[in-house]
Amino acid sequence: MWPVIPDSGIGASQADAVFASELQRGDEPSAGQVRQAVASAIHAFGYSGCAERVAQEFGDHPETAVTRMRWARAVARDAFADSAPEPAPLADDGALLTVRPRLPTEQTPSSREAMAWQR
Repeated sequence: MWPVIPDSGIGASQADAVFASELQRGDEPSAGQVRQAVASAIHAFGYSGCAERVAQEFGDHPETAVTRMRWARAVARDAFADSAPEPAPLADDGALLTVRPRLPTEQTPSSREAMAWQR
């Protein structure tokens, strides 16, 4: 039997960052506030630092950490719902399909940046 590997993708990192942030459930933050809090927490603590704070809280206060993580996951999912990957057009003759992330317009690389990255 294979071990179960938890999803540690971007969504989990965003939820950890919300959890580690100063946002509070009672504040009813907007999607923009959540995205800003995630960016600030990741900048301040890093991805592993956010995860460490989550682990610390689950060790110290498991009864409240569970509730906060449920809230953090829901808020992060809602705030980043529009950045979910969208499938590429159907491939021809059994070729592999690729899924590319949809970037907000302010994050779309310019053609010069794209060319520099390919080098």
